[in-house]
Amino acid sequence: MTIYIVNPNSSQHVTEGIDHAVDPMRAASPVPIEARTLIEGPPGIETQAHVDGVVAPILAHCAKLENQASAFVVACYSDPGLAALREQSNHPVLGIAEASILTAMTLGQRFGIVSILSKSVPRHMRYVGAMGVMDRLAGDQPLELSVLELSDKTRTFERLKTVGSSLRDGVMADVLILGCAGMTAFRADLEAYLGIPVVEPCQAAAAMAIGRVALQKTR
Repeated sequence: MTIYIVNPNSSQHVTEGIDHAVDPMRAASPVPIEARTLIEGPPGIETQAHVDGVVAPILAHCAKLENQASAFVVACYSDPGLAALREQSNHPVLGIAEASILTAMTLGQRFGIVSILSKSVPRHMRYVGAMGVMDRLAGDQPLELSVLELSDKTRTFERLKTVGSSLRDGVMADVLILGCAGMTAFRADLEAYLGIPVVEPCQAAAAMAIGRVALQKTR
């Protein structure tokens, strides 16, 4: 049995980043953790059309893994197909956006989200509103970098420092969330630079999946 972390975009470097980010957590997991790429997905999920378009492929991909799964993690910050996959699967299903927000609220009073693009922000606002936690959101500010552009580590980290400082100092966020699975490599360095907790969503969701699997063993 395995915890499957499914990257809904087709960028293998994003999947490799997810795999590296969760690797230290494997020692704590009662089952293996496997990061997978949805090859049918776009190179980056950056629009609502992208989000809607990957739902059916995610469901089909996970259906083939159902008998080998202990849990599923949807590794895109828009949590595409989360409700539908929970309906389809008999196993725990975690979305990285939901998990990261819940985690952030245990680490600070007001969380800030670092988005990739301005057009990502309205999607995040709808999601935070649907979760009923808008009063805990300090702000959501974009890097203005696409998913593919995040592979330029020097440029990305400079933007993360700028946007992270703005969220910390400008809107008084006391914890930050990296609002894209393509930012996995930067959590520790950004946390050290800003001096406040930084949540990497894939790690947050993997931790919850490990907990859910372990909890099931207590029955």
